[in-house]
Amino acid sequence: MSVTYRVRGGRQLQGTVFIQGAKNSALPMIGAALMAAKGRTVLRNVPIIEDVRRAVELAEAIGAKAELHEAERTLVIDASELSSPVLPADIAARFRGSFLFVPALLHRLGEAVIEGVGGCNLGSRNLDFHYNGFKRMGATVTEHDTNIHVKVGQLQAGTLYCDTPSHTGTENLVMAGALANGTTLIKNTALEPEVLDNIDFLQRMGAEIEGGGTGFIRVHGVDELTAVEHTVMPDRIDAGVLVMACAITGGEVSLVGAEMEHLGVAVDKLEQMGVEFSQQGAVLQVRRERPLRPINVITDEYPGFATDLQSPIMALASQAEGESYIYERIFDSRFQLADELIKMGASIEVDGNQRARVYGRTPLKGAQTVAHDLRSGAALVLAGLAAEGETEISSAYYIDRGHSNFAERLNALGADVIRETE
Repeated sequence: MSVTYRVRGGRQLQGTVFIQGAKNSALPMIGAALMAAKGRTVLRNVPIIEDVRRAVELAEAIGAKAELHEAERTLVIDASELSSPVLPADIAARFRGSFLFVPALLHRLGEAVIEGVGGCNLGSRNLDFHYNGFKRMGATVTEHDTNIHVKVGQLQAGTLYCDTPSHTGTENLVMAGALANGTTLIKNTALEPEVLDNIDFLQRMGAEIEGGGTGFIRVHGVDELTAVEHTVMPDRIDAGVLVMACAITGGEVSLVGAEMEHLGVAVDKLEQMGVEFSQQGAVLQVRRERPLRPINVITDEYPGFATDLQSPIMALASQAEGESYIYERIFDSRFQLADELIKMGASIEVDGNQRARVYGRTPLKGAQTVAHDLRSGAALVLAGLAAEGETEISSAYYIDRGHSNFAERLNALGADVIRETE
């Protein structure tokens, strides 16, 4: 299925929008729910996005029963019977979070086979410290041409180190330690709110975890985890993108469920650009009346500026009065967006894979563009909101992986966005 977004610009966004549940909380929680051998886990405020649908398919492929009630944004998982250790390629290859299922499979079945990877994928996919962590806990990891096979009798506690404070790496190793023999110490752990949300979820299940949010986590292994009910926290990246959509159109929007403190440094940078914030209970009020000022951004681990908001702020910077500088520290290949914005009239210079200079303000005009990933797709929608005429965004399936009902929510604020499928 191909997806295309068509955006007609020139409209200020006004009104109220609801923030979806956090993608980066929900996906590891689905993996964690598979560790409960009894009962039914109920996850509420689940984002209705393609990655969640793939995670549900993957859970069913290994024998769990999963019911996603989209209208209620609720997922019910019964993992009392897991029948297969194989994460099949047709699903795993379309879902980057498939490795979050590995700890449950090791605990429940003693092995995990991740199909659709192999041939030096361990290093190239930046998953090597996940697997090295499993090795230090007694697992054997064998890489074949088409899969990776992880096998263990019983995971044993160990002292583990994350090469980078990755939230998925932290969550995977915490899950591995939850049912391991002994006490596991994990150093250089991630500090993201989603990590704390997952620790809260695991603690409700019966896990004994200390040190969340400190960079050093201790996990005391327990004999079993039980199914519980949990409400997923709001998605701070979804909130950040909608804040910038408001800012790029000079509008005023109320974001229900957004937490200003979850956005970290992004709030400070947006305030420097001229965006105004007001937290009123569970509602974040956002407006932008004055001209946008240029900004310097360096992406970093939380609470630094989120790499997932780097693409949207590049689009926003194209409408600022002066030169903005962006330094990407987390990922390479995150500047493919620049060429698409240049098609629309932006003036951007990219120096290698890490530095970009954005010259504003340049009028944007609708053009035919391509979403290279989830974040660049959302950024092109933002650029389209500020552009004259119609912007066509092809390969927009990526947007559906991270933002639920994106076009509908923007249109409720007064935008003119059409999502087409073929």
